[in-house]
Amino acid sequence: MTQASSQGTQTSRLDQLKQLTKVVADTGDFSAMKAYEPLDATTNPSLILKAVQKPEYHALLKQAVEAHRGTGESEDEKIDLIMGELLVLFGSEILKIIPGRVSTETDARFSFDTDKIVQDGHRFIRLYEEKGITRDRILIKIASTWEGIRAAEILEKEGIHCNLTLLFSLPQAIACAEANVQLISPFVGRIYDWYKKSTGTDYQGAEDPGVQSVKTIYNYYKKFGYDTEVMGASFRNTSQIVELAGCDLLTISPELLEELKNSNEPVERKLDPAIAKEADLQKVSMDEATFRYQLNEDAMATEKTAEGIRNFAADAVKLENLIRKELV
Repeated sequence: MTQASSQGTQTSRLDQLKQLTKVVADTGDFSAMKAYEPLDATTNPSLILKAVQKPEYHALLKQAVEAHRGTGESEDEKIDLIMGELLVLFGSEILKIIPGRVSTETDARFSFDTDKIVQDGHRFIRLYEEKGITRDRILIKIASTWEGIRAAEILEKEGIHCNLTLLFSLPQAIACAEANVQLISPFVGRIYDWYKKSTGTDYQGAEDPGVQSVKTIYNYYKKFGYDTEVMGASFRNTSQIVELAGCDLLTISPELLEELKNSNEPVERKLDPAIAKEADLQKVSMDEATFRYQLNEDAMATEKTAEGIRNFAADAVKLENLIRKELV
């Protein structure tokens, strides 16, 4: 039992977890970040869409619109410029609160276009640097398609670090590690959702397929010496979180951060680099044909990656429509 777990009756689960894992806030809500003191923060179009509709964040939308009201040759160009400005404004405000990094997501509609993803990444870095924010505090968030991973490989070689999101399988994780990306975000909760719907089983604890997926990825990386960071994401309950205590990072919603803060039950390390070295795993070389075939063989990963891209793309369109209204 760890020192953290032996003090469980005195220390909140959140504080115990912070002794084992870097805790990240999965939100666009600044007040939540101040309340839970995470190291890093992650955003996506859905979170920004949710935040910007709150009165306290509408000023950022207005600021982005006014900054580009007179720019762009067409309305679509203008909206694209405002969208980029808005995402970076949110990220910049977040970085005033947290000590670490913020993840800013590329347009999901570019998920199968390497060149456009790279251009989007360059744009975000330029906008941040214009605001005096150095690239070491930014993670460019990209969907874990083959094209997205190739874009991340290009950006990483330029010193632009990436967070590969919408990741549901070991083949995606291996391809990311071989591309030397900074960080991956395997989606625990969405894997759980798929299996629960498919089998009718409400998985608990270590039996949760999402938990098992992240453990396998973590063990593979540590066994074979990859430096890519593993950040479990998309949690449905605190059980999934504590089962991954010891993971490099965990990005957690404000609701679950609050539950962890209000509980004093013990938290024990579940993932350990030393134990991972002994894992029964074989090294795989991931070329494009192998990646596409293995991903195709995994119905859950194929469906959830596609669904995630569709949903993020749809929320990007909704965000653009809010910008249109503000322009009028």
